[in-house]
Amino acid sequence: MGETPVALTVLVAAFLVLETANVAALYLAPGSTRFNAVGVFSGWEASTRDEDLHAFVRYLVYWVAGTKVIFIALWLVILLVGEPRTQLVASVVMVPAIAIFYWRLFPIVRRLDARGQVQPTGYSAVLGWMIAGFIAAFVVAIAVAV
Repeated sequence: MGETPVALTVLVAAFLVLETANVAALYLAPGSTRFNAVGVFSGWEASTRDEDLHAFVRYLVYWVAGTKVIFIALWLVILLVGEPRTQLVASVVMVPAIAIFYWRLFPIVRRLDARGQVQPTGYSAVLGWMIAGFIAAFVVAIAVAV
């Protein structure tokens, strides 16, 4: 494998831009309803009424943001100095890593959505399709690369 296919580089870059926007929202405006912040969940607002609970929820939100920063930093290194083979293998690993969302997170967000605890209604479906779209895009870009 000579060079990393442009499609794969563009896809990873787009994914990293979205994740960076999410990190910014989680750190700077966690109660926002934009960029996949937690303001879409009624539990966020409810937690503000209990100082200890809200501190715990904020801790978890910032912990997620911090792990995303590590993830983004590693991907930047892979993109900037990684060999094409490393970039391809990292992309292959992304597919199950992203898909794990459907194991624990998707059932929860879908249940909350059905109970009216997520706004806007249907958020879980949009999120599910967006994530499925990224998985499909990675599969296609990987297939083109090999």
